[in-house]
Amino acid sequence: MTNAEFAAFLNAKGNQEEGGVTWLEIESSSCKIEKSGSQYVSKSGYANHPVVEVSWHGAEAYCIWLSETTGQNYRLPTEAEWEYAARGGNKSNGYTYSGSNTIDEVAWYSDNSDSKTHIVGTKKANELGIYDMSGNVWEWCRDKWHGNYGNAPTDGSAWLQNGGNSRFLRGGSWYYNYNNCRVTNRNYDDPGSRNDDDGFRVVRGD
Repeated sequence: MTNAEFAAFLNAKGNQEEGGVTWLEIESSSCKIEKSGSQYVSKSGYANHPVVEVSWHGAEAYCIWLSETTGQNYRLPTEAEWEYAARGGNKSNGYTYSGSNTIDEVAWYSDNSDSKTHIVGTKKANELGIYDMSGNVWEWCRDKWHGNYGNAPTDGSAWLQNGGNSRFLRGGSWYYNYNNCRVTNRNYDDPGSRNDDDGFRVVRGD
């Protein structure tokens, strides 16, 4: 999701507090959304960059708002859905990164990002036509963190039982090296965490 898309959400709902923090850490210099009068707007040149400094709670709230606004069901991907899509689904070529074995073709990461986010969709898409699943920003998933796949759901649904309070992040980012951008790499953080390389994408469906 981009800064422009998230700003539209904030204009509808405000930057509410959940989990002890606001959905977006707008005070951070890394945040590219600002308040202009009574409106939230993207900073100049950043409308189509991925939103960052957003908590898991903020990502969840965006999905709820988008569902209510459109009349269609939107939500965060489960970890299993995220990896299936990143691998290229039923068109997968078994790449190390999402869409290629050559990371520079598909990802903004520590060696080529100039230490910043980039406009979405400017690298090569993967086999399913999806962009930026390796690099640019980490992406929140629905599932609670579990250290292994023992007893995980086998139908691709979110694993919400047991586990800690932390939530999954997948994909690597502009700040991390090539190893973190592998489609198999897993990361997690507290749902109230807001970082300069954490964002999200949404899926449509039940």
